[in-house]
Amino acid sequence: MSHPQEPQRSFFHFGNPFRSPKGSHLPPGLLSLLDKFEKTLSERLQKLVPKDKSDILSFSWMKLAMESLSEIHRDIKNLITELEIPVTDWDEKWIDVYLDISVKLLDITIAFTSELTRLNQGHLLLQCVLHKLESNSPDQFLRAYSSLHSWREQIRSKNPRVETCRPVLDNLVESLDLPKVRNSAKGKVLMRAMYGAKVATTYICSVFAAAFSGSTDNLLDLNLTVPATLPWAQVFYNVQTTVNTEIKNIFSRGEFTVLRELLAVDNCANKLYPLLQDGFSPAQEESFKHSVSDLRKTAEKLSQGLDNLSKVVDDFFKIVLSGRDALLCNLRAGCASPNSVLGRNTDEQSVR
Repeated sequence: MSHPQEPQRSFFHFGNPFRSPKGSHLPPGLLSLLDKFEKTLSERLQKLVPKDKSDILSFSWMKLAMESLSEIHRDIKNLITELEIPVTDWDEKWIDVYLDISVKLLDITIAFTSELTRLNQGHLLLQCVLHKLESNSPDQFLRAYSSLHSWREQIRSKNPRVETCRPVLDNLVESLDLPKVRNSAKGKVLMRAMYGAKVATTYICSVFAAAFSGSTDNLLDLNLTVPATLPWAQVFYNVQTTVNTEIKNIFSRGEFTVLRELLAVDNCANKLYPLLQDGFSPAQEESFKHSVSDLRKTAEKLSQGLDNLSKVVDDFFKIVLSGRDALLCNLRAGCASPNSVLGRNTDEQSVR
C-alpha cells in the first residue's frame, strides 16, 4: 500500500515567473491567447470527471485521459505558432524545460506501452483457455486449468519497467519549478501555458503508473503544487480528488488491480477455477457454461480495451517525439520558422 508522500515543493520556488511589475499587464493579444489556452485546458480536464465513479480506470476513461493529454500537447504546439516565437529567439531555459520534460515523457510512455504489451500477451493465454473449453474432454479441461493458472500468475507479476516510473514522476514534479521569465511577455505566456500542460501530464501519468503497477505509491497529489489562483486550478483539484479517492477505495478493498476490465476477467476466472480443478457434477453443467460465456465476453472486452488504449498511448508518444525532434532539428539548422517547431505532420514521421 502507499506510504506518506513528501510535501511537494511550491511551483513558485524560484519566484512567480508571471508576476508583472505594478501597473504593467500583458498586451491584449497575448492575454487573449493565454485565456483561450487556459479555458480549453479547464474544459479538457473537466471531461475527466465521470458521471459514474465506476468509470474511473475503465479503459474507456483511460483512453479519454490519454487523448486529452495529446490534445493539450497539440494546444501547446498551436500556441507556439500563434505566439510567433522563432526557435532562435527561445531563451535557453525554455529549451531546457521543453527537452527535459519531453525525454521523461518518452521514458514513461515506453513503460506504459511495455505493460500494455504484457497484458496483451496474457490475452493469448485466455484464448488458449477458451479454445480448450470448447471441448468436452476432461483432459482438455485440465489443460485449460493449467493455462488459466498461468494467466493468473502472469497478470499478478510485476513489470520492471513500470516499477521505474516513480523516479521519473518525481523528476516531473521537480520540473514544475520554473525559472523567472524576464523581459519577454511572450515567454511568460508560453511558460505559464507549459506549466498547465505539465501539471495535467504529470498527474495523469501518475494515475496510469498507479494503475499499471498495482500500487498507490505512484499516485501523486499536486494540491500543494498548483496555485489556486490559476483559472483551471479548481477543475484540476476536483479531478484529482475524485480520481485519487476512487483508486484508493479500490485498493482498500484488497483488489490486486484497479483496471476494471482486467478485474472483470479475473472474477470470471475465479468462478471457473475450482470447476476446472475439481470437476463439476451434471447439476453444475449449466453454471459452468454460463461461466465460460462470461469469461469469453469479458476477455473480448479486455482485448478491445487494450488495443484502443495502446493506440492512444502510441499517438501520445508520437506527438511528444515529433515536437522534440522538430525543436532539435530547428536548433541545429538555426531555422526561424515558427511553424516548423510544431512537428505537425506526426503521421508522416517514422517513430520507433
